[in-house]
Amino acid sequence: MVERTRARGRGLRTIGRRPANSVRPPLFLHVGIAVKKMEALILEPSLYTVKAILILDNDGDRLFTKYYDDTYPTVKEQKAFEKNIFNKTHRTDSEIALLEGLTVVYKSSIDLYFYVIGSSYENELMLMAVLNCLFDSLSQMLRKNVEKRALLENMEGLFLAVDEIVDGGVILESDPQQVVHRVAVRVLQSAKEQIKWSLLR
Repeated sequence: MVERTRARGRGLRTIGRRPANSVRPPLFLHVGIAVKKMEALILEPSLYTVKAILILDNDGDRLFTKYYDDTYPTVKEQKAFEKNIFNKTHRTDSEIALLEGLTVVYKSSIDLYFYVIGSSYENELMLMAVLNCLFDSLSQMLRKNVEKRALLENMEGLFLAVDEIVDGGVILESDPQQVVHRVAVRVLQSAKEQIKWSLLR
């Protein structure tokens, strides 16, 4: 038996006994249930911030799309979503919308509409950083001529820029200067490879 004591003045006084091998009953059992419910409500942080990047023309037709998850698994579902998003945003001046349970940030330039899509609980500032980085990178690459014809003539640069900014939904870069530099390096390497193979033929 273990004797439990507590201080009283300068002496010690016995207040009861309990078996040495006894286990204290768990305190606040009801708290454990509440914590589990709260854990179910709290979403775990994820690096997979971006669900999709879209570029549409002024008729709402796709020029470039990249989906990073299976929210819209088929081309038919994707195109329906793109039409919906275009119809809800192309006449508004705002830059952020909630649509079909998703957070959408967007901007337009002449005859192009740029969209970055995230989940409903995603930080809009993170998504906006991706959007601005993409737009500013293209602006530098296209010499500030961000319009449909120039973009279609430089699709390779667009694909490379998007890959430098986002990979599998994870944001890699938000500095357009870095993106443009890396794209230029990759284009140069590709050109060297093409010259090399043409000489070896």
